[in-house]
Amino acid sequence: MKSRLGVKSKKLLVLTVATEKTDGFLRFMQSADYFNYTVKVLGMGEAWKGGDVGRSIGGGQKVRLLKEAMEALADQEDLVILTVDSFDLIFAGGPEEILRKFQQANHKVLFAAEGLIWPDKRLADKYPSVRSGKRFLNSGGIMGYAPYINRIVSQWNLHDNDDDQLFYTKIYLDPLQRQSFNMTLDHRCQIFQNLNGAVDEVLLKFGTGRVRVRNTMYDSLPVVVHGNGNTKMYLNYLGNYVPNAWNYEHGCSHCDHEVVDLSLLKEYPNVLIGVFIEQPTPFLPEFFQRLLTLDYPKDKLRLFVHNNVSVYHEKHIQRFWEDNKNVFGSFKVVGPEENLSQGEARNMGMDLCREDATCDYYFSIDSDVMLTNRQTVKLLIEQNRKIIGPLVTRHSKLWSNFWGALSLDGYYARSEDYVDIVQRKRVGVWNIPYMAHVYLVKGSVLRTELKERNYFVLEKLDPDMALCRNAREMGVFMYLTNRHEFGRLISTANYNISHYNNDLWQIFENPVDWKEKYIHQNYTRIFTENHMEEPCPDVFWFPVFTERACDELVEEMEHYGSWSGGRHEDKRIAGGYETVPTDDIHMKQIGFDKEWLHFIREFISPVTLKVFAGYYTKGYAVMNFVVKYTPDRQAYLRPHHDSSTFTINIALNNKDTDFQGGGCRFHRYNCSIESPRKGWSFMHPGRLTHLHEGLPTTNGTRYIAVSFIDP
Repeated sequence: MKSRLGVKSKKLLVLTVATEKTDGFLRFMQSADYFNYTVKVLGMGEAWKGGDVGRSIGGGQKVRLLKEAMEALADQEDLVILTVDSFDLIFAGGPEEILRKFQQANHKVLFAAEGLIWPDKRLADKYPSVRSGKRFLNSGGIMGYAPYINRIVSQWNLHDNDDDQLFYTKIYLDPLQRQSFNMTLDHRCQIFQNLNGAVDEVLLKFGTGRVRVRNTMYDSLPVVVHGNGNTKMYLNYLGNYVPNAWNYEHGCSHCDHEVVDLSLLKEYPNVLIGVFIEQPTPFLPEFFQRLLTLDYPKDKLRLFVHNNVSVYHEKHIQRFWEDNKNVFGSFKVVGPEENLSQGEARNMGMDLCREDATCDYYFSIDSDVMLTNRQTVKLLIEQNRKIIGPLVTRHSKLWSNFWGALSLDGYYARSEDYVDIVQRKRVGVWNIPYMAHVYLVKGSVLRTELKERNYFVLEKLDPDMALCRNAREMGVFMYLTNRHEFGRLISTANYNISHYNNDLWQIFENPVDWKEKYIHQNYTRIFTENHMEEPCPDVFWFPVFTERACDELVEEMEHYGSWSGGRHEDKRIAGGYETVPTDDIHMKQIGFDKEWLHFIREFISPVTLKVFAGYYTKGYAVMNFVVKYTPDRQAYLRPHHDSSTFTINIALNNKDTDFQGGGCRFHRYNCSIESPRKGWSFMHPGRLTHLHEGLPTTNGTRYIAVSFIDP
């Protein structure tokens, strides 16, 4: 008998029960295939009658199916049976290793062990005491010779919804049966690692080409990792690496698993885009423009927009709708008058896809997501996951649209790999417990696994948390990809909509979007190609503002409307008297002083250092204002010196289109600049050398933005 049961002569068969092919089951099979396990699946397609084993007792159906399967294997004495759960379990090692460890255990039957007793705590005292290791039986993993496993399960005569673990526990706790079957528990997790109650003991161990799970308590490398109890999310985290999903040498090995090649399809899938404007959001026109420029056939895109912001955003949506109502396959807008909660609105968007058999994908995106990658929808579809989101983050912050882990109360917890994923030091496709802001869902999944309505409504949870919890409880994996740069999240927290052009104030909160909208596209060429001119000695001329920045600043000033009139008496300045007055409005008057000074430090100071070598500006200015020249109010400005070390003068509108005449003459050099370009700034010394005057505006209205810097 001993020789017949030697390691070389042993055969190993894995038996598992699975009534449907869940995401967890498919992951289990992938790990089994990786190690070339022979797996026989029991009960596939059969109705599950074993109860809700995640919340209460049950699972007897597994024993009944195993009993039926073992009848045909009972006489194979050299066959080792490994019976394991499949929905929440992965392999970390191969058949040879598990057989070797089983032989070293020197028992005929080996059960997994855990530190928590279930389902009957009253049985704790009946367990044999152990000097070291886990004391209690877990039925998620059993290993033994076929005849012995058969004799154990043949005792089953209960119902499918009775408890399988209690059944095995009672047999194990019977001293006579324990001795007769030569049973023991895998106390020190050599083969089986149950995560419930042991998460703190388990770490990832990165090796060459493969990742293992290491139990630090017993310094063991378990072969079978079981996410029992409430540890499913931690198993998902481990499964992002174990056994070969991601490692440092090769990166992501499963990212191209079962991907879809859109170029091979006869036609692109139909996508419903759900847009959610749930709070006032900066740069909304730019958000819509990015949707419009997505590289995807527009006739295959349908648009659903929910606007929860009463008046402010209606003009943006109306303008976008009027310009593009015939561009998309369909265009539906639901406004604040419908009085929908955020959860109800999100359910409505999802239902539009769920109830339409031609809707292949539902792409949900919040208005605070700036997609910079035009391929985003294609890239997400190609990954072929049930639910997948692209990584988007706040600029220069660790704030993102996903959580790597959850706390015990279901809120944010930082996973060990969160920072590396956000910073794209680890690139791949990641199974995560929570995502928000932007994600793609298969329409077929909405009509099957997620077919129930109101997924966004759970008591005390916001809609995204409710959706994610529902998906987790249904066993539907949610993925996040950071294989590409997709875009960013903008901040909406301090968005003040009391101004006329509110985005102007976003230079602190959303500096990247502010720069894209308001800084001239050729600004950086100043430094890379010396893209500036010197029309007069020490007068430098360079691009700084976009036309949009110029227009919005002028609009803001005209909306404020209290122009000074060009009088000498001026209570806005120290002393109350201006020797060379202009018809102007100060930045302070519209509450834009801090933002303007920041603009000077960020975008003017670097130019100063380039043209006035060795001078390091403080970037400070007391006088920052917009001047208005008109023939009937103030047409020109007499010769004067500025009370500054240097001055900037930005043209805010177009000569010959908006006004005639105008310009600036520098007396010392008898040099005039009469053709200012919109968005371009002059920079010149203020005192001593550059006496200058404003040339008459003969028609129309001329606007300039002026700062006396380092007074």
